[in-house]
Formats: sequence, C-alpha cells, structure tokens
Amino acid sequence: MKTLRFDGWICGFGTPTGHRFVIGVWARSPYGTFADVMWEQPDGTRVLLAPTEQTRDFVAATYRFDETVVTPVYFNQVGETWTVRAEPISLSITPGRRDLIGGLLSLVPGPLRKARTWAALADYPASKILPGVRTRGIAPGGNRQWYCAQDHRPLTRGRAWLHADSLGAAQPIDPPVTFGFSSAPSAPAWVRVVTYIEAKPRTGRQEHAGTARE
Repeated sequence: MKTLRFDGWICGFGTPTGHRFVIGVWARSPYGTFADVMWEQPDGTRVLLAPTEQTRDFVAATYRFDETVVTPVYFNQVGETWTVRAEPISLSITPGRRDLIGGLLSLVPGPLRKARTWAALADYPASKILPGVRTRGIAPGGNRQWYCAQDHRPLTRGRAWLHADSLGAAQPIDPPVTFGFSSAPSAPAWVRVVTYIEAKPRTGRQEHAGTARE
C-alpha cells in the first residue's frame, strides 16, 4: 500500500446551534496546498466541502459522509486569525497561545513527533486526556491513519456563518463528530499535525455514501 503524508493543521469546534466543524488546511500534501471542511449538521447529516474532484474523492473514500460537495475552499491568515470560506459556510478562527498539551508536545524531539511511531505511542494517553480522540486507527473507508500531533492551541475566538446567518461562537464539540474512527478534541482547538494515510489501492472512481454535488 502507498503511504501518503499530509502536513498542516486541523481545527474543530461546535456551535450553540448544533453545527460542528472540522477544518483541515494542508500546506503540503500529495494534492498540493488545499483546505477542506467536514461539517456535521444538528440532525447528524455529515457533509464534506472539498475544492476539487480529486480531493473530494480521496477524502470521501477515507472518511464517512452523507453528502459531498465540490466547491472552492478559500483560506487566508491575517495576523493570528484564519478565515475559511466554502459555500455556504464561512468560518473565522483565532488560535491562542500554546496550552499545557502543546507544551508537553514541544518537549518531544522533532523527528519523533513527525514519525508514525509517535502516533502509536501517543494513542493511549491521548484517548485518556482527550476523550474520543485517537491518534491511530483504521478509517471507515479502510485506510489506515496516523495523526502525529505537533502542537495544540485552544481557540480564543471562533465563529461560523451559514450563508449570512450567524451560527454563533465556538463551543465544545458535543456530541462528537462521526466522520472517522476519531473525533476532534471536544474543546475548540487548533492542532498542528502531520497525518499519514496508508491508502488502499483504488480501482476506477470510488463509490461513497451520500450524494455528490458540484
């Protein structure tokens, strides 16, 4: 199997209206630089917003969604604040200073933090410190994954809008999201991560749950 590496950050948060988001911004990946938004709605509907058919097909073959949408995903950083827009969602995210978890991660030697061995070592303590979080496992699509956390920062501010309507300020993710074998941390957080995905061979166009819109 081919092992793919994604280097970037993941941010997750919920809203008072019951919408929950996991945003990935990938500076380096087999698909270049891109961002995607995983969106779980109050009724449990899981939606993927991805910028290209290629990224949509890969992410949808790895995780579980009820609907997938190919749409431009714009992301920009001004100062400490990130904005992410993927029709019909707009997000504003401001990570704070490194917390205790981030401080502990900084003590781990850099080469180890970026190795799959680190994800294996961190899996058990991560599941105890951050309930629902796993750092290695097999995704719903059958791909094996390793999440190598590099840094952890709580959000000082996060907001979401659906079209022009505010969904409210960032709240804990409750209930946990159900896209894969692991949820994002419950408390709104920005996590610097190197992710490895051992991708199963793909034959032709992959079928995945739900509908696809472009």
